[in-house]
Amino acid sequence: MPRSNGYRCNTRDLFSRPFRQHGMPSLQTYLTVYKVGDYVDVVANSAIQKGMPHKYYHGKTGVVWSVTPRAVGVELNKKVGNRIMKKRIYVRVEHVQKSKCREHFLTRVKDNEARKRAAKENNEAKVSLKRDPGWPVGPKLVRTKDTSIENVTPTLYEFVV
Repeated sequence: MPRSNGYRCNTRDLFSRPFRQHGMPSLQTYLTVYKVGDYVDVVANSAIQKGMPHKYYHGKTGVVWSVTPRAVGVELNKKVGNRIMKKRIYVRVEHVQKSKCREHFLTRVKDNEARKRAAKENNEAKVSLKRDPGWPVGPKLVRTKDTSIENVTPTLYEFVV
């Protein structure tokens, strides 16, 4: 028989609910306020079949471009062939979560502003706000006076029955 490739094929594990989180979603899901421009993660909740996105969009992050009473419009990127297309989909609120992708960036911006303000108040020179990867440690001299040099060689493999 030919293999069926339906709309939800190969989603047995993808759409399965986490341990002890089966059943209807909590009220917080419905009370979350989404605004145009918010970053959201599209995560399908298999307990609610209405307004469920296609499996391709599960786990993708996009920007809210439209808000309706029960759904949000999300704009995402989709790789089609050799190009990346902007796709606009409507997804019910049960299938989206506010994304944490910008949290680190926004905290860094606040920290940088505070550092700039503090430097200006203390009449200091410009503060470097770049992220520092941690530069290489200075050179060191290895002394072998009180140590013995040991040559390490691999042993031959012996097959034991």
